[in-house]
Amino acid sequence: MIAINARFLTQETRGVQRFAEQVCLELGAMRKDLNFVAPHDIRMHASAERLQVRRIGRNRGHLWEQLDLPLWLAKHGYPPLVSLCNTAPLIYRNQIATHHDITYVRHPESYSRTFRGLYKGLTPLLLKRIKALITVSDFSRKEIARYYGYPSEKICVVPNAVAATFRPLAAEHSRDGKRPYLLAVSSPNAHKNFARMVAAFLSLEGFDDVELRIVGDSHSVFAGTDYSVAGNTRVRMLGRLDDEQLVSQYQGATAFIFPSLYEGFGIPPLEAQACGCPVIAARAASIPEVLGDSVLYFEPLNIEDIARCMRHVLQDAGLRDDLRTLGLANVERYSWKRSAQKVSQLIDQALMGKSSPPSFIAWSPDRH
Repeated sequence: MIAINARFLTQETRGVQRFAEQVCLELGAMRKDLNFVAPHDIRMHASAERLQVRRIGRNRGHLWEQLDLPLWLAKHGYPPLVSLCNTAPLIYRNQIATHHDITYVRHPESYSRTFRGLYKGLTPLLLKRIKALITVSDFSRKEIARYYGYPSEKICVVPNAVAATFRPLAAEHSRDGKRPYLLAVSSPNAHKNFARMVAAFLSLEGFDDVELRIVGDSHSVFAGTDYSVAGNTRVRMLGRLDDEQLVSQYQGATAFIFPSLYEGFGIPPLEAQACGCPVIAARAASIPEVLGDSVLYFEPLNIEDIARCMRHVLQDAGLRDDLRTLGLANVERYSWKRSAQKVSQLIDQALMGKSSPPSFIAWSPDRH
């Protein structure tokens, strides 16, 4: 038996939870030796049912993960454990863990003091015990190895992907006649760089009919939201949307903006591309690794450069068509099934002692 830490099923769905959920669904379809375990307060009921999750323990949250889960594992003979959502039981050695990025180190202003202290204190303890680590990009692999002194050869890069529900607008539907808008999707904490994005948008002249729509909300672990759109009718805050609503926003947008200063991967621009939406993005952190030459880049600290790219993509229909084509091709480089196959391979080598090709850690978005 291999245990999968499915605590993520009790949490709001953000990027790290999306990664854990989709990889687990694919793993569950390809392996029969997995036992998914979670607390009782599950939110993602459909996925929990598909994974046949076993609810254990009496606690929830971190206490469940650090107490109930290890006790259950001990009662069942200390089986291999896989944790896919940034946290894991600190005292358990027979496991693989996941760490998406170190944004809390590079941009501490984006997080609460409690969250920063927790991660910076507990992560080194976890890294001393685990048998291997998963992260989502080569950029994050290098960042984690450099900051924590963790051996880079023990870090397996497993990229994010996009679910099949994110797809282009059907041919019989048309965007014509609708008010044009630029779209951004993210929690609005400081490193997401929304203040400069909003400033760039409001500086545009001659585009009074264009809206800027922002999807997402904040969370108690985030801090540093530093922009305001109060009173401006051209900037619309849409809050959190379900996937069906989000797909509709991507499909209808003139272009998608991704201004983030730091990302371990960044799923939203891939979702936009999968929906046939042109993307303009910051040349920063992992973003060029993930998006390659499929987007129009800007310098994220330069408001004028952000505005220049906005203006270019709004004015140039040919550019938008090119970016749509390049974006759809870029999305094809990523697959939740292939990512789950990498995790399965890592399980076999690091936890089960089976041999595998020596290149199992290396990943390139140009290879499948």
